[in-house]
Amino acid sequence: MTNISRRAVLAFGGVGLLSACNGAIMGNGVGSKGPAQIDARVDATKSYLFNNYPGTRDLANKAQGVLYMPLVTEAGFGIGGGYGRGALQVGGATVDYYAATRATIGFQIGAQQYAHALFFMTDAALQDFRRSSGWAASADIRYATPQDGGSIGKETTELDPVIGLIFGQQGLIAGATLGGVKYSRIIP
Repeated sequence: MTNISRRAVLAFGGVGLLSACNGAIMGNGVGSKGPAQIDARVDATKSYLFNNYPGTRDLANKAQGVLYMPLVTEAGFGIGGGYGRGALQVGGATVDYYAATRATIGFQIGAQQYAHALFFMTDAALQDFRRSSGWAASADIRYATPQDGGSIGKETTELDPVIGLIFGQQGLIAGATLGGVKYSRIIP
């Protein structure tokens, strides 16, 4: 009788779970209709965000640029990963498209989807993001909840170069975070 290690079971289970989520990820931009589909999703995400959390419109107006990620899909069973595509807008116009990827290992099981936005409050933060070949979300991000998006004052926006906002979360993994997410410019 062959002994199968726990690691092998976790690895095959994680691969299986990620494969099962392939349909969700396929709707997330892979093999999509390109920029038109991403732009439509970004417009719907902005509309949802501004209509449900009106203070975020002021935050976006104060920002030097905003990266909108309309749909990020994550799944994991020991080994996990996530993927989403979105657009960077400066002055309300799309200037670049980005993919967000994440790989995780550890105690996790489930799947979730969520949207997020990164508000670049300083020109230096925006330029660092745009110049990098792969920008990783780190401790430089101040997290806000949609409810306090409008109450982030002048002092905060001067001290926090990037404000991350996660919203529209659905799924079975508790808590979404942007730690460990890598953003890369793409040509859809």
